[in-house]
Parts: sequence; C-alpha cells; structure tokens
Amino acid sequence: MKQILGLTAMISLALSSSISAEQPLYVAYPPDDHKTTSDRIFLIGTAAQEGEVSINGQVIPRSPAGHFAPTVRLQLGENTFILRYKNQKIKLNITRISTEATPLETVSFLKDSLTPSENIAILPGELVCFSAIAPQKATVSVKLAGQTIPLSSQSQSLELPDNKAVLTGQNQPIKANTVKYQGCGVIANNLSFSADKKILDLGKPEYQLTLNNQTLTQNATGQISILSPTQFEIAEVIAEEGTARTGPSTDNSRLTPLPKGTRARIIGRQGEFLRLDYGGWIKANETRITTEPIPPNSLIRSASSRQVGDWLEVSFPLQTPVPITVKQEDQSFTLTLYNTTAQTDTIRFNDNALISRMDWQPVLSPLGEKAQDAVQYTFHFKTKQQWGYKLRYDGTTLVLSFKNPPQLQSNLPLSGLNILIDPGHGSQNDLGAKGPTGYPEKDVTLVVSKLLEAELIKRGASVFMTRQGDEDLYPQDRVKMINKQEPDLSISIHYNALPDNGDAIKTKGVSTFWYNPQAHSLAVFLHHYLVKTLNRPSYGVFWNNLALTRPTVAPSVLLELGFMINPEEFEWIVNPQEQQKLAITLADGIVEWVKLTQ
Repeated sequence: MKQILGLTAMISLALSSSISAEQPLYVAYPPDDHKTTSDRIFLIGTAAQEGEVSINGQVIPRSPAGHFAPTVRLQLGENTFILRYKNQKIKLNITRISTEATPLETVSFLKDSLTPSENIAILPGELVCFSAIAPQKATVSVKLAGQTIPLSSQSQSLELPDNKAVLTGQNQPIKANTVKYQGCGVIANNLSFSADKKILDLGKPEYQLTLNNQTLTQNATGQISILSPTQFEIAEVIAEEGTARTGPSTDNSRLTPLPKGTRARIIGRQGEFLRLDYGGWIKANETRITTEPIPPNSLIRSASSRQVGDWLEVSFPLQTPVPITVKQEDQSFTLTLYNTTAQTDTIRFNDNALISRMDWQPVLSPLGEKAQDAVQYTFHFKTKQQWGYKLRYDGTTLVLSFKNPPQLQSNLPLSGLNILIDPGHGSQNDLGAKGPTGYPEKDVTLVVSKLLEAELIKRGASVFMTRQGDEDLYPQDRVKMINKQEPDLSISIHYNALPDNGDAIKTKGVSTFWYNPQAHSLAVFLHHYLVKTLNRPSYGVFWNNLALTRPTVAPSVLLELGFMINPEEFEWIVNPQEQQKLAITLADGIVEWVKLTQ
C-alpha cells in the first residue's frame, strides 16, 4: 500500500512538471481576456529555470524551480501584458471593470438605484424605507398610495468590502463617491381588506428629483404590497433543511436551518424570499404556502429523553412544528422554540454519560418581562467535547439528538473512531486552484487524502473517503455523505488561492476553517499542530460559512494546507516526501486532539 501511494505521489509530481517540460513558458492564471474589478492581479506561471522571464520588458523574479507570480497594476479598461522567455511570447488581455458609481452631474437617478428593486410585501403599519442615488444638492421625494415622503441626502455614505476582503487584509469601509438619498415612512396604515383578500397592491413608488429648476419623475422597478392582517399566509418547510437567513438574499447570513415540516406565519415578502414571524427569511421554493384563520402556535408541557444507538434523543411534543434556533457553546447547548408557550411541570431526563442537566425558561426581554411566545432549553454537558447533533420533526414532535462520545479501544490510539476524509474538488469540471505549472488542486488533494487515509488506518481509525478518483461531486453531494455516514470527525482537504487583488508571492501558509462551535477546538488544535510540527507559515484560523464546515452530525473542519499560487510553497505542496510528512503529522495531530477530549 505504501509503495502504491508513493508511486501515486511521484506520478503527480511528474504531471506537475510536464507542462514546464513541453512548453518552457506557461501562464496558469489569469486566462486571456480575463475580466476583473480588482485594481491589480497576479500572473501565475512557469518557465525553464535557465534564462529570464519579462513582463512588458521588465524582468520578474522567479522561484528556484522557475515559477513566478508577480502582481501587476491594472488601469480601468483594457490592459495588455506581453510575457517573454527567450524566443517565446505570450500575450494577455485583461479588462478592469469599474465598480464605483460615477457622480451624477445631470438631472437623473443612477441606474438601478431606486428601491425597492424587486417586489416586496409588508404588514399594515410597518415602516418601509426608500433610497435613491442622485446628484448633490437635489431635492428628492417618493410618492406612494397618496403619501409623499421626502428623502434626505446622507453626508457620509460608506460601502463595505465583500467577505473576501478579510483574506487579503483590506477589510475597511470605503467612502462612496455618490450621494444617496434616504427616507422612511408608514404607508397606507388604514387600508380596509375584504374578508377574502390576502394582499393589496399599492403599485410602484414614484420618485421625484428636482435640481436647477428641472424636475424628473421615475418609478422604482419593484412594487409594494400590503399583507392582510387577518388572512394569514402560512409557510411550511418542504426542504429537508430549510435555509433560514438574516435577510432576503443569499448574501445574508445563515441562521439555524429549519427542519422539514416547520410552520410559521409569513409577515413579509421580497423577491423570491419570505419573511417568517420569528425573524428569519427563507426562499419560497423551499416551502408550501397555505392560508389559515390563525397563525401556528403551540403549547409545550413535557420533554423526555432516551438512548438510540450512538445518539441521545430528546423529544419535545408540540401541537405544530414551530421555528427553532440553536446556540452552541463549549459546555452548553441552547435550543429556542418560537411561537411556543410553556405549560411545563414535569420533564423526564434520566442520568446519562453525556448531559449533566437540562434547564428551561421563557424568552425574556432585557427588562425581564416576557418578550414573545418562545421557550429556551439549555443542556449542560459532562464531556469536554460535543461530538455532533441533529434535529428533525417526527410528526409534530421535535427530536433533538446528541452524538455520544466515540468508544475508543485500547490497542491503537484511534480504534473505534470513524473519520470521513473529503478530498477537495474533483473531475474536469472542478479543478480547484491551479499551481504555476497548471497542476490542479483536485489532484494534490486526492494524493494527500489517500496518504492520510493510510496513516489513520495504521492508527486504528475506520476511514470513509468521499471520492477515490475523479468523481464529479458538488459540495451538497459531499454534505449528504457526511450526514449519511455520521462520522466522528469530518475533514475536508484543500489547497488555497486568493482573490485577484491578493499577493501571490508574499501570501503562504496553512489555514483552517470551522463553522459550528463543536468544531472550533479541532480546527485550532490541528492548525497549531501542523504549523509547529512542520515549521510552516500560519495563514490563520477562520470561522467561515462553507458547505463542508456546516454539517452538525460531527465536528467538521476544512483545511487549506498551503497556497497553490505561491511559487515557492507550490514546490513544497507537490513534493512527495513533504506530502507523506504532512499526512503523518495530520494523523498524529488527530491522535493528540482525541486524547485531549477524553
């Protein structure tokens, strides 16, 4: 087995060098005619070691193996770069696209700046806000349903960078060079609904702009509607896990997923999203919508627990499946049931090896009075480590399951432990990042994952691999495997890259990513263990909303074991001896972390 894995690693290294041998000058990134919004970009490639490589006549530094990744500045519009090596030439055309809105000088609104840009629905009496981008010193107002709301210019309008900015150290607000006008009001507060009317359309807001004695009127693209206060629309989650968010777009943060069957009143709409009465937003296509005379609410009187295989199940009988959220901490776990009123006198919770105590209380406001119909249950753990949880509705009974700690055997350090390894990317449709030679991330993750698999088996673990070759797997396919296997640990193996405005030469190192608190200690421990033992740079430990870190059935982490795009680190990444050393160190790190959990 070891000889086969060693041969695989040697083949991978040969493949990584083949492009360089066949074509001395090669550019792996960016492709020709690349478009970007960044003001700079790195050019990643390689050439034979002897000789010089130049970009637009300027010789660039290269690694001992001949790889390069210089950063070049980009002007707005088209940029042309000529790379030369001996008698070879590669021409790259790169277009920088502006993301900054140009200050307006004419009597007009900035295109697509009027809100709402998509249809929205709100409750009667609810505050609604409007905004537009217009020239300085203009007078702007909006008219809807017979009301006129003046909009005020904002003296300090800031734009936030996207989430990738934290990866390049440029995570600072940027002052906008345009003027935004904003205002809020209560629209059509005294509308009358007929008995069978569920929604009233108010039409599209009409904006008016006046400047230099010129007036312009223009409608927003989205219209506003008012939901009936008595004809309640109910959303029932039909997805296995409904994706709840803090707002009506996929850019908004995720909340605790809603189990299939969850029912809640719809109190707002925006585009394809529904706002539910407990505060979360969900896509309409993940729900079935009905109309009912009363909103879903439930009493709760009792709770009980039982052991089922490797799991401790806690059951909460309800009258209807209600929305929930989860808060997980090192030694506790809090479950909140919304639209629920407690009538609890008796709870059966037998002593067990996992939970020391369960407490409950109604949700209170900061002043101590009851804030809403919601009940919280807090579990206090006996163990140092939480090994996973899952939630489901069995009819109208909510079932919360906690994973019992693995039963380790004494003969080998990981005997009794089930570990899932996910080699990142795979197939010709998902190469991942590419190194200077064009060698794809998908190949090196598979080589290292197989080496790690062998090392974990030596230490007694049972190992499941999400792929053994070039299987074409989406992230959700891998997540389904994790949920089906219910391993004790889930580890996803990756190698890193950067956004266009990063520095591919200076940036290197190992990083780890976690999402659920039960995975935090594993992520931090493995990160520091790898950095110290292998004497590698640290790129950092990150909380990150990644598909392979979100599963709750096990502590799930994603490792970025180095930067494919860094010319020097790439040589470490594809070195067979270093790959073997990495696998051994990672397996040893898991052993040491497991010891700490006992």
